[in-house]
This record gives sequence, structure tokens and C-alpha cells, in this order.
Amino acid sequence: MPTTPRQSRKSSKSPGRGLKKTTSGRSRSRSKSRSRATKSAGKSPARPKASKSPAPKSRTPGKSPARTPRASRTPKAATPPVQEDKVDSIRPRTRSRSRTRTPVDVTSVRQSARISALVEREKQESSKIVAQLRSEVQSKMSDIKDKAVEKTKNKEFGGPIGTFLLVLLLPTVVFLLNFACNKKRCTIMEIPKLPKSLSYFFDLQATYIFLGWFAFQAVLAVLPIGKLVEGQPLKSGGRLKYRCNGFFALIISIAAFGVGVYYKLPLDIVHAKFFQIMTAATLFSVLLSIALYAKSLVIPKNKLAPGGNTGNHIYDFFMGHELNPRIGTFDLKFFCELRPGLIGWVMFNLIFVYKAYLENNKEFPPALTLVAAFQIFYVADALFAEEAILTTMDIVHDGFGFMLAFGDLVWVPFCYNLQTRFLLENPQNNMYWYCLAAIGVLNVIGYYIFRGSNSQKDAYRKDPHNPALAHLETIPTSTGRRLLVSGWWGLCRKPNYLGDLIMATAWSMCCGFHHVLPYFYPIYFLVLLIHRGMRDDVICRKKYGASWTRYCQRVPYKIIPYVY
Repeated sequence: MPTTPRQSRKSSKSPGRGLKKTTSGRSRSRSKSRSRATKSAGKSPARPKASKSPAPKSRTPGKSPARTPRASRTPKAATPPVQEDKVDSIRPRTRSRSRTRTPVDVTSVRQSARISALVEREKQESSKIVAQLRSEVQSKMSDIKDKAVEKTKNKEFGGPIGTFLLVLLLPTVVFLLNFACNKKRCTIMEIPKLPKSLSYFFDLQATYIFLGWFAFQAVLAVLPIGKLVEGQPLKSGGRLKYRCNGFFALIISIAAFGVGVYYKLPLDIVHAKFFQIMTAATLFSVLLSIALYAKSLVIPKNKLAPGGNTGNHIYDFFMGHELNPRIGTFDLKFFCELRPGLIGWVMFNLIFVYKAYLENNKEFPPALTLVAAFQIFYVADALFAEEAILTTMDIVHDGFGFMLAFGDLVWVPFCYNLQTRFLLENPQNNMYWYCLAAIGVLNVIGYYIFRGSNSQKDAYRKDPHNPALAHLETIPTSTGRRLLVSGWWGLCRKPNYLGDLIMATAWSMCCGFHHVLPYFYPIYFLVLLIHRGMRDDVICRKKYGASWTRYCQRVPYKIIPYVY
């Protein structure tokens, strides 16, 4: 019968409804068959298995095959009851088929798990390291900040008033001392007459000579010759590096003097313009001190000197406000400590000997030559062991101000050559050779004490476990360092000062015993070393505490054994 469009629409929808009904009918028939099988299993033995019907060609996973209604079944086609073990065997097979449809790469999963675990572990370790470094940096910054705000409490040299007077007094002493000792007289019993002409104090050519000498030594200092040495630990952390080529600069300077003598240059102009050069050096040291103090006002607080940080402008200007002023890697304090002034002292002596040689019928005067040789050897020794100065009070504690600038550039070259200039202008021809020989032996004894004690100290600081120093006795301190109480440092607290004093006395003895002014150097040096020893005692007592008290009890003498 032909279908109408309405009927055809109904027929297209009916299969879905019929399928639902068929499915529900199948489930009901399956549950009934399972209940029958259970009852039969409980009442009577199991029936023999019937032959299975062939499996359908297409079967949907997870669903039973389609069955015909009960009314249309024939006895032969009756499906035997499904046993319980058969049902159980069907379920896991259906699940395993569903898993095989979505395969998983087990190796890649394990590798990704391992990588994620390693990444997580690295993150945890890096976070711990960062936290530890952050805490260390914060603690160090807090320590630096605390040390930066610390002010100098103990004022030396009479405080601000005393340092102000010293700024005026020191240049006056240098000029009066050199005016009092000249060709006509050398006495402190008379007030020297000062020249009225300004040209006697200032000369443009003399200024050029001093500035040229300073620049020449600066060029030698920055040459990449010599070893780089680390200084003492700074309170702000780290160590500064210093180029130690002072001995090379001394050799080049002496060689330059030899070239000038060979070509007969007018080297005696240095003696003729001695006071003008001294004025130029004095003005330069004052201007340098002003520039250094102005620079120290804009630097970080942790770079200030522990001895010149009072807040008083006059006192800090004199003592030095900044500890290690530098222009790039060029350390101004280290340079001025040994180069222009100390080597300049040698040049003055060589020029004085050369002038005396020319005036004495080309013969070297014995006393002048001996003193000049002693002093040149003394300077050469200091420059040969240049790195030893990095442990001195001037480098470690004192700032670079007027005290060191004027002392290095003016006081040393224009006062320490007083003996040689006196012997040039007042020859001592009545000195016998055996007297000079005895003075030479005295100088050697002083140098032996000076160099032996300094070498022993420097060797112990570099390597306390050196077998050659195993016999030395020490006292431990709270800072980790040990104080020597045997050897040279068991005789007195400053054996190197004792050697310095003996050598200074020997130099002055070459000038005879008729004048006092040539002995100014050992007298001044004795006062200086006593004062420096007192300063060092205050610093060490604060630094080492009870250990320093024990050291003073063990070594009671300061400079001269059994005397002082």
C-alpha cells in the first residue's frame, strides 16, 4: 500500500522508538534468564550446555546481540540460560577493548614526570640559594652601615685647636729650619733674617721643576711594571690592589740623573732654587689637601678614615677624611707616601754630592758622600720592600689629608736632607777615617735591627705556619691574629723604631759635634716615634683587648730595651 507523506514521516521516526522498546525488552529478557539460571543452580545440577548459535557479524561493544521476541521463538532456537561465570568473563573483555582503543606511551609519561620532578627540585634549590645570599647581603650591608656611621671619638694632636695650629706651624718650622742652617751660620740661638724679596720664595721656573718631577713620578707609577699586591681588608669589604714598582722608579730616576750628569745639564739649579721649590711644594700640598677634603664630602660613608671622621672640618682636614682616595686605580696616598718625596730626597742628595764634587776639585768629600750613601741605601731598601708599607698605620688607619700630604711632599724631602745640605755648605774636613768607619758600623747595626725586625714581622704575617718561624712564641687574640712575643719582638714592642733611631743618629754624627741643628732629625724622629707608639698602643688596646694587656706584661719595654 502506498504511503502518504505523513505516514512516511511516522515511519522514519518509528525505528528510534522501536529500538528503545527492543532494547528494554532485551534487558528484561536477560534479567529473567539470569534469575532462572540462579534458581536452577540452587535446586538441581547444571544442565548440559546447549550448542551456541553463530555470532553475529557486527556487534556493538558493550551491548548484547539482538534477539527475537519470545512469541516468535522456536524451541530449537531457544537460548540457554547464561551462567554466572560466563557473565563475569564478558565484563573485563569489554573494558580491555575500550582501553586498547586509546593507547598511552608509558615511556614519554615517565620521562615527563622525571623532568618535572627535576625542574621542581632545581627551583627549590635555587630559591634556597637566593634566600641565603639575600640574607648574607643584608647582614653585610647592615654591618657596613653601622660601621659607616661610626664617628672618631679619640682626638689627637690637641683636637681641632691643636690641628689648626699645626697647619700653620709645620710650614713655618720647615722654612725657619732651613733659613737657620746656611753657609754663614747653623744655630738655633739666633733668629734668622728672612729675605724681603718675594722672588726668593716664589719662582715660576722652580714651580715647573716641582710639577714636572711630580708628573714624572706619576707616569712611572702607572706603568704596568711590577707586581700587583692586595692591601689589608677594608671595613667596607674587599681589598684594594696596589702596583708596587717603586724600586723600578728609583732606578729610572737615578739613571735620569746620570744622563743629566753625562750631558752636563745645569743640575745645580735645584740647589740654587731650593727655597723656591720648597714654596711650590708647600702650596701644592695645601691645594691637594683642600681638593682631597672636598672630594671626601661626596663619597660613601664606608670609605672614610677611622681616624678622621669627627665631623669637625678643621680636624678632619688635617687628619684626612677619606682613607684611600683614588683616581681610577691610581692611589694618591700610596703614591705620595714613597714616590715624589722619598725619591726626591735621594735626588737632592745626589745633586748635593755632585755639586760638592765639582767645587772640591772633582773629589768626593768623605763625610757628605757617606751620609748620602747611607740615606740612599735606606730609601732603596724601603722601595725594594714596598709592599710592607701596606700594613703600616699610615695606610691602614690614617686618612690622606694635610698631615700626610704635607709630610710626604714637603717635610721628608726638605727636612731629611738637612745633614747633606749642611755638609755641602759647611764641609767637615777634620773627620778622621776611623771615626767615619765607626759611624758606618753603627749605621749597619741600626739597619740590621731595622730590617731584621720588619722582615720577621712581614714573614709571619704572610705565612704563620712557615717552618722557619716555628720557634717564635705568640699570644692569640679574639680577631684571629697572634701577637709575637719572642725574637726581635720579644726585646721591645717597636724594635724597628730602635733601628731607625740608631741609623738617624749615625747620619747626624757625620756632621760633627759643634752644631745642634744637624741633630734635628734624630731628635724629631724620637718624638715622632714615641707619639706614634702611643697612638698604636691605643688602637691595639681597643682592637685586641685583654690579649694586648698580656702582651704588654710580657714585653714591657716600648722602644729601647731596659730603658724605655
